[in-house]
Parts: sequence; C-alpha cells; structure tokens
Amino acid sequence: MNPLTQIKNTQTITKKEIELGLFEKASWHAHFAHSAYIFAGGLDYELTEGDLLAVFAQYGEIVDVHLVRDKSSGKSKGFAFLAYEDQRSTVLAVDNLSGSTVAGRKVRVEHVDNYKKRKAEVGLKCQLP
Repeated sequence: MNPLTQIKNTQTITKKEIELGLFEKASWHAHFAHSAYIFAGGLDYELTEGDLLAVFAQYGEIVDVHLVRDKSSGKSKGFAFLAYEDQRSTVLAVDNLSGSTVAGRKVRVEHVDNYKKRKAEVGLKCQLP
C-alpha cells in the first residue's frame, strides 16, 4: 500500500475512534500494547539520531533509537525504529506524528508489532573458538 494512503487510513481510523469515544482496550492501538517500538519512515536523509530524539521525545522518554543506515556509506536510509520507556507514548507518537511534516517531508509513524534487535545493536560479540 502507498505510504501516503496508509497515513490517511490511520488518521481516518483514529478520528473515527475519537468520534465513537473508544479508548484503551477498544482501540486498534491495543493490538500493539506489548510493544514500545515505533517505525518512522519517509525521514529526511540528513536527520541524525539527535534530531529524531528532539522530534519524538515530545511524546515520552525514548530509550532506544535505531536510524537505519547503509552499511557501506553510513548514510541514512530514511527510516528508523524508536522505543519509548512507556508503551502508551507510542500511541501518542503514532496519532500525532503520522502524516506530519518533519524537515520538509511527510513522515509515516506506525506501531511495530515485533521488533528484534540485531546482535550488533545488543552489543553481543561473536565468541571465538
């Protein structure tokens, strides 16, 4: 699905929930209550981890940022995964930032159902025989 269509659909569902007075467990967000990670896509390639912290920390304390970069050049690929200390902050970030303009680009912010850190992110080292 086109990312802009997905943003529009998310905004439509959220607006409908507000109109119906649905909260917490009745919300579509409840499906992601086990995960404190969000996906941010459509990011400007010049944004840094610090820039992401400045934008996303408006909705809660961020405990992990993974700005995905090209392995050979080290340049941003324009998307990132962020984790909040409190899962409820993900709802605020998704509802308020998805479809907003950051650094001149419309960003897509979504819940992440099952984020798995790579060994390099966790800080594990391969054990030598």
